[in-house]
Amino acid sequence: MEQAKSADGTTIAFDRTGDGPALILVNGALSDRAAGIPLAELLAPTFTVYRYDRRGRGSSGDTAPYAAEREIEDLGAIIAEAGGSASVYGHSSGGVIGLEAVARKLPITRLAVYEPPYIVEGDRTVPAPDLGARLGDLVSSGHRGEVVKTFLTEAVGMPPAVVAQMESSPAWPAMEAMAHTIPYEFDLVGNGNGMPTGRLATIQVPTLAVDGGASPDWARNSVREVAAVIPGARRITLEGQTHGADVKVLAPVLEEFFS
Repeated sequence: MEQAKSADGTTIAFDRTGDGPALILVNGALSDRAAGIPLAELLAPTFTVYRYDRRGRGSSGDTAPYAAEREIEDLGAIIAEAGGSASVYGHSSGGVIGLEAVARKLPITRLAVYEPPYIVEGDRTVPAPDLGARLGDLVSSGHRGEVVKTFLTEAVGMPPAVVAQMESSPAWPAMEAMAHTIPYEFDLVGNGNGMPTGRLATIQVPTLAVDGGASPDWARNSVREVAAVIPGARRITLEGQTHGADVKVLAPVLEEFFS
């Protein structure tokens, strides 16, 4: 493990593996840098792959108060460690970080995103305006399990029965440990998960938007709109894949795009 220092002094933990041009992986909600290990292993023969813990997760610090701009600065700190410029792949809300970072002119050479969680108007029910505040209250009262369940059912849209099954999985304790970062996701994506089309339209770096053919329509429509708004962006659908795509299917697509 290595450490970078973000603009506000927060320590950001990261790992680097492989050899070649710099490629940074940015994970989504309720995951730390370990989630990127399988993908990094497949990309390491071609790239120097950087995986980092977003603030508040794993071995990274968490300086209050949270602001979405701090996450952009955290990515900037990893780019600095990578030599001053890098390609970026962002999964889910990690894709939002990548898109916002490119729009803010961070030195990102190429960007790929997988199903950033924007909601296109009319696609699905928008999360309740008070959901972020309610989740914050649950965090403050120490009800970590309820935070995760409420987020997965009301924000992600998972059926309660599926979430109930997840509670008995080995991954559940790790998700509870990161429950305090869930309100951050609402600050990052914004109220209503609306797409910032004005900012995205200013992006000028090569961009790839990827979705899974078996993902929900709203997630696929988000990718469609991202690709339509960003000048020159490409869209690729991985047939048969869901929000958690098989890395053996995803890695060759990313390798081709970033090479």
